[in-house]
Amino acid sequence: MGSQTILDLIASTMVFGSLLLMMLRINVTQSETIQMYQGDLLVQQNLVEVTRLLEYDFKKIGYCKDPTKIPDPSDAIRYADSLKIKFYTDFPTTDDPQGDGQLDSLTYYVGPASEASATPNPNDKLLYRVENDATPVGVNLGVTEFELKYYDTFRDQIASPVSNCGLIQYMQITIQVENLAAADSLLGTFASSEQAYQKAYWRQVRLVAKNLRNR
Repeated sequence: MGSQTILDLIASTMVFGSLLLMMLRINVTQSETIQMYQGDLLVQQNLVEVTRLLEYDFKKIGYCKDPTKIPDPSDAIRYADSLKIKFYTDFPTTDDPQGDGQLDSLTYYVGPASEASATPNPNDKLLYRVENDATPVGVNLGVTEFELKYYDTFRDQIASPVSNCGLIQYMQITIQVENLAAADSLLGTFASSEQAYQKAYWRQVRLVAKNLRNR
């Protein structure tokens, strides 16, 4: 009778241990799933913020509330290459969302990955948005790729850097955003830790600023 009791206790302990391991695995899997979901959500939100701002600003290339300030739309873009663009526009004000009628300049460019060394992700870069002659301030939203391509009125690609910005009629913007931290569940999946960062990709093909076509 005593031996049977011991066997029952051992069996019960083994069953309990198996159930405990199953619960631990379920908790780990659930935690990894939540982490992946939160990582994907953060990356998507960052991408939406970047693309929304870019589309708004780029569609206002060559715009000014006072049209006499830019009599020739071909002069709207001041500099253009694959990683940087500078153009004239008119910033909205608190009193008038259409602008104050004064000509402003806006510059976009990305810095090297070394400038974002404070984050775990070795690939992310600072995206700069500079209004007029203000001090450049980089915003880190996990941008790992930022590329601009330019096309003329015949939809032929223009070599970068663009020697004659007056030829630009269309643009292509490519953005890739990655999470600032690697997902634990992906670290053991890929041979390289650089592949363990969740990412989102966006490309705007043939973006047109209507003021560039008003020639």
